[in-house]
Amino acid sequence: MTPPLEVKLVHAADLLAAGADAGKGEAIDILQILLDSRGVVLVVLILLVGFSIACWYIIAYKYIVLGRANRESEKFLDAFWASKRLDAIYQSAQELKRSPVAAVFRAGYVELSKIRAGRATGPEGDTNAMSEQLGSLENVERALRRAQIGEHAYLERLVPFLATTGSTAPFVGLFGTVWGIMNAFINIGAKGAANLATVAPGIAEALIATAIGLVAAIPAVMAYNFLGARIRSMVAEMESFQSDFLNIVKRHFLK
Repeated sequence: MTPPLEVKLVHAADLLAAGADAGKGEAIDILQILLDSRGVVLVVLILLVGFSIACWYIIAYKYIVLGRANRESEKFLDAFWASKRLDAIYQSAQELKRSPVAAVFRAGYVELSKIRAGRATGPEGDTNAMSEQLGSLENVERALRRAQIGEHAYLERLVPFLATTGSTAPFVGLFGTVWGIMNAFINIGAKGAANLATVAPGIAEALIATAIGLVAAIPAVMAYNFLGARIRSMVAEMESFQSDFLNIVKRHFLK
């Protein structure tokens, strides 16, 4: 005898409710999986989280440092082209400690002051010698170049760590994923069962390692490119100022 339609509907509703309850019971809690991680996967996760925290600290720190350096360089260049006395410009440069362009000027000014002081105490007949002029100009140029190299190194400090994180974090996460999947299959073999409840937690734990690796790497690569572009702009500004300063020294001070 065929059951009535009402009985079929009730039976179908019971099946749907049971399926929903089963689905709720099998839901995977990502946070709990992270807290339950053990062994190599746990070490990989801690390492990647450490990379990510360090990268965000470097990003914030370098953003502040480069922004301050750019603002002070603009102030110094305005003072440099507005003033006609190097000693007054030097006083302004002394107040702008974060400006790489001001640091290059200070190095050149100190070397130029030494040359002029040496000329004032030296024999008068040697004042206009061509070899002395060339040697003095080379000394100023070397001082400017040393200062530029030092400022360039300071601007790039900590930035290579971002590139290192961007290139290695995905592979570290992939290593954690491979290791986690390997352990998941080992557990399947030990239990002799391959249903979803057995496989899902181990696979999810393994894939989280790759996800965190990408979370650490993507901002690091983007920040590295952004900060690198700003640093290259400042280096070009220092090189341009170096050329301008050498031309001024050649025209007005080493005659």
